[in-house]
Amino acid sequence: MRRRRQAESGMTLLEILVSMTIMVSMLVIAWSTFSGGHLLKRQSDTANDRFLEIRVAMGRMVDDMSSAYISANEDQSQQERRTLFIGKDGSDVGELRFTSMAHRVLWADANESEQTLIYYYAESDTEDSSKTNLLRRESRRLSNDQWEQEPAEIEVLLRDIEKVGFEFYDWRDKDWREDWDSTSQDGQRGKLPSRVRITVELENSRGDDVKFVSQARIMLQEELKFFTN
Repeated sequence: MRRRRQAESGMTLLEILVSMTIMVSMLVIAWSTFSGGHLLKRQSDTANDRFLEIRVAMGRMVDDMSSAYISANEDQSQQERRTLFIGKDGSDVGELRFTSMAHRVLWADANESEQTLIYYYAESDTEDSSKTNLLRRESRRLSNDQWEQEPAEIEVLLRDIEKVGFEFYDWRDKDWREDWDSTSQDGQRGKLPSRVRITVELENSRGDDVKFVSQARIMLQEELKFFTN
């Protein structure tokens, strides 16, 4: 009788151990599934936020460039032109400086208009010098003084970029150019490209290079001329 009770007790303890092992295994599987799903969601949210940042930035550049213009009604002998369109190809990040009618006046009776000077350029991140940001500099007023000395608002347009390129379509030659200068003495003087191709390259969370491309169509290709009697 005593041996039978001991055997029954041994079988019950073994069953408890097996049940606990199965339960722990199920908890481990459940936690792994939950942890993996949470990590995947976090990575997806990060990627979506990054893509939204890129779309907003490229949309902003397209809007700026679409309203680009140059005017013939200014002193042509001045070294610093009030209106211009100058794009330079860079090794990794190009530069683009142009006048536009894309400025938004936010205050009533403000001493400013829709005309503005916009400059896109690259600069190292202030907190991490290993990263490069694309910056947007906007001057609210146009003058013949050195544009670098004019008051301006500077904002980070895109963070942590690898490459940003600008290409300019010459509607007369029907070809893309890597540089454009409306103040030079060659065939681009007093002219604007009909389109600007914007290419942004960056590295995603997996370390792969991702490329985004958009185009801005400039409404005015010829310089503005106003005649007075």
